[in-house]
Amino acid sequence: MSVRISRHHWQALLAELDDARRQHHLLTYRALIERLMLPSPAMQTLTAALEHLAALDARAERPLRSALVVSQGASRLPRTGFFDCITRLGRFSGASDGIAAASWHAAEVARVFECDYPDDV
Repeated sequence: MSVRISRHHWQALLAELDDARRQHHLLTYRALIERLMLPSPAMQTLTAALEHLAALDARAERPLRSALVVSQGASRLPRTGFFDCITRLGRFSGASDGIAAASWHAAEVARVFECDYPDDV
């Protein structure tokens, strides 16, 4: 099944991530879905959009903004699919849980907070 995000929702996603970056905070998947008012299948749409954004950032050799979106769980890490995606992009290798994932994620979030992103993405 192919999932697409509307231009309006894409722009809103980029704005939410930019706001989170500037304020140095993380967003949960649930909060982002609610803020963007994504239609069903909302989680699949958000996941596809975040993976597309990760690919764009990786191609441009920038920190991955999608790292700002985390699970509500105690780990405060992105879901397993995020780590699968960044492994495919050559940005991470290892288990999607545990110390390696947490350490990589913390470093990537710090890099995102320090980076200025172009408005045209």
